Amino acid sequence: MSEPRANPELTPELARAIRARQARAARLRRRIAVVGMSCRFPGGASVAEFRRSLAAGRDAVTSGPPHARGPAPDAAVAGYLERVDRLDAGFFRISPVEAEVMDPQQRLLLEVSWEALEDAGLDPGKERRGGVYVGISSGDYQALLEGVKPSVHTLTGTSFAAASGRIAFTLGWTGPAIAVDTACSSSVVAIHQAMSALQRGEADLALAGGVNVILNSGVAPVFQEAGMLSRDGRCKTFDAAADGFGRGEGCGMLVLKRLGDAERDGDRILGVLLGSAVNQDGRSAGLTVPNGPAQEQVIREALRRAGVPPASVDYLEAHGTGTRLGDPIEAQAAGAVYGEGREPGRPLLIGSVKTNIGHLEAAAGVAGVIKALLSLRAGVIPKHLHCEMPSPRIAWDSLPLSVTSEKTPWPEITGRQGARGARGALPGVAATGVRGSDCGASRRRRVDGGRGQESLRGAGGTRVRG
Repeated sequence: MSEPRANPELTPELARAIRARQARAARLRRRIAVVGMSCRFPGGASVAEFRRSLAAGRDAVTSGPPHARGPAPDAAVAGYLERVDRLDAGFFRISPVEAEVMDPQQRLLLEVSWEALEDAGLDPGKERRGGVYVGISSGDYQALLEGVKPSVHTLTGTSFAAASGRIAFTLGWTGPAIAVDTACSSSVVAIHQAMSALQRGEADLALAGGVNVILNSGVAPVFQEAGMLSRDGRCKTFDAAADGFGRGEGCGMLVLKRLGDAERDGDRILGVLLGSAVNQDGRSAGLTVPNGPAQEQVIREALRRAGVPPASVDYLEAHGTGTRLGDPIEAQAAGAVYGEGREPGRPLLIGSVKTNIGHLEAAAGVAGVIKALLSLRAGVIPKHLHCEMPSPRIAWDSLPLSVTSEKTPWPEITGRQGARGARGALPGVAATGVRGSDCGASRRRRVDGGRGQESLRGAGGTRVRG
């Protein structure tokens, strides 16, 4: 940042004021506001329903999907969505022929993106310099199209690139449209890329999130053979009985803006993304085995970019899939970093939404982000389920961690920056891909007296179910 030019009338006080104003402008450009969101998760067909499901401590994992959907899904017990085969094609100006061979993931992304913009109070029909960033990794629908004559519609209907491109096309947006596949970290990496694009000025508004739908009956045996799936279809994260993850499906999208732009436009601000980072595990004990030091590294980098001391983070929405190997590695990495400078008696609270809705794979990260945002606004961290006996594989006695096994009020914020509430509550969100693409992010609640204090309303807008 350049120093103010020499000027005989420029007093030291004025020079300091100019530098402070420049620093604030840079900070507002670097920090990203969440101004809208929408979701379809097991047990929650909207943000409002999802919030109520979390508050009730509901286990939304069920024995089979609620409605028939062709060939049997690959997991009898999982977190399922309702009516993934429905779409108001005419509303989105999609022909019946094209809609028939469109991956349900693309249908969900269109609906949820539209609803997220309406939740933000923005006209989805207005063309903008907006970017679209979608985490997507399941190609299950392609297997269902075997025997269907190939056409341009089958090509675009199953293409990951078309999943993001179709949203931009429908909205008339001219910024980047990018599909991200880093397996289970896809949606958080998509959010990271959207933040970076906004900070670099590549877009003025962004939609970011992810989607996952279970349709192929051939995938589960592969996961089972690798020892990844739990026997009862549930994520028993951090529990002694943890034996793998349970699958789930869902879609979540955030509407993001530069903080300065959101404040200028008078937007309702649901939360502020302070910083994020992405890395790769590199060499580990195996291709799908997490790397603890790499996880520590990405957490430290996210905190550095956020300008947040590790001990300031109150709660970690963990990746927490419920595997015997992954949970201890993640807990050790979190304790090592977030424990630095932490006062005795104030452990890092930790939990995972996967215990409520299953592991949503490419959409898992955005589910954690939405849970964290809802928890901030409610002032209460929902109960982390299925953790009755802490895992003996985790060194709880030496790690400053505490699982939120009961509904937990957000910690009092005192003694760090003055009076309670002076700096806002701070959660972090972690995500890891099956081949080690790690992503960490820090966010805070708005504590000013502006529209950021308004109650979060449920996602509204047109319901485009048939």
